[in-house]
Amino acid sequence: MRNIRKGLRSYLRKSNTRKRIESSSRFEQKNQSKTTIVTAVVVFLCIGAVLYWFFTRYDVETDDAFVTGRAVTIAPHVDGYIVDLLVNDNQFVRKGQILAKIDPRDWKASRDEASAMLSGAEARVRSSQMKHAVALLKFPGQLIQAQAQLEEAKAQELRTLADYKRQRAVERDATSQHDIDYARAALDIARAQVLGAQGAVKAATPVKPNIDNARSMVSESDAQLLSARAQLDLANLNLGWTIIRAPTDGWISQRHVERGDFVRKGQSLFSIVEPDMWVVANYKETQITYMRPGQKVDIHVDAYPSLKLRGHVDSLQKGTGAVFSAFPPENATGNYVKIVQRVPVKILIDEGLDPDQPLALGLSVEPVVHIDTTPKPDHSTLSNHLSRHFSIVQAQKPKS
Repeated sequence: MRNIRKGLRSYLRKSNTRKRIESSSRFEQKNQSKTTIVTAVVVFLCIGAVLYWFFTRYDVETDDAFVTGRAVTIAPHVDGYIVDLLVNDNQFVRKGQILAKIDPRDWKASRDEASAMLSGAEARVRSSQMKHAVALLKFPGQLIQAQAQLEEAKAQELRTLADYKRQRAVERDATSQHDIDYARAALDIARAQVLGAQGAVKAATPVKPNIDNARSMVSESDAQLLSARAQLDLANLNLGWTIIRAPTDGWISQRHVERGDFVRKGQSLFSIVEPDMWVVANYKETQITYMRPGQKVDIHVDAYPSLKLRGHVDSLQKGTGAVFSAFPPENATGNYVKIVQRVPVKILIDEGLDPDQPLALGLSVEPVVHIDTTPKPDHSTLSNHLSRHFSIVQAQKPKS
């Protein structure tokens, strides 16, 4: 029995030892497999990161970008009531298409009044021209007539003076006091007529100033005629402006008017969004180091994930967004904290637009600029630019 117990104990010890060895080997195998997997994952991630960096090292992207375009505000030139509204929200219109009409009756009356004023001005021009023609003959004739009357008065004065002297020279018995007084009165009358004739000559002497005055009246009437014509042209313009037309192709947006509303000059009625659109991307200042006009751009539109747009960099704004804000920063005052600035970059869309997926102003996009696609510079254009710049600099230098 004792031998059996010893054999059994020996067998159990051997069995436990074998199990411990097997479990230890399995644990080591598991650890080795885990290490292998972790190492493989790390290597795969490193390879992926390297490949991602390699294929995207020339790509500069941002999510601070939006679709931009031109929105033309439509405002009337004249006041009045809207009698006809011919467009609706988001409707596409063509250049020259009638959008709305303003009540034209007041402006027709103004046009008729201006036409009547023009007729009156034309009549005044004709009258002043005829008066000028008359003045060319009248004033020289009046001078000649006055001079002739002066000579006649002087001759009458000589005759009456001779009569008066004759009456004084004869004997008192050969004449009477009545005749002497009569001769004296005739002499005084003749002298008065000479004075009157001299005054008439002086009044008729400024012939040229009188003619120039008549000519100035012609010039004044001509100016009034031009003013009347301008008033008529303005009245016709105002009447034409009662019909509001589209200045360009585009879509109606922000309609603020209804039929029957009273609108004033310059009041915003609606806007027209033109078909031409582009992207403005606000890149960080650290991202534009190698960014140049002409580089190709891939554009992803958040609203249309399937829409793939391609374009190119058109230009970089000559100033950060903060500089042109309503309240630009004053970095010279207070404590300064450096903030990364953003520079607006204009990106033109070259291809990929889909009429079934129209872009709207303000849509968020994610452009990716490929800075390795910088176009080769045109050396002829560059040389012309440099020569023109050199000539401008030379012209601006002060002369010694």
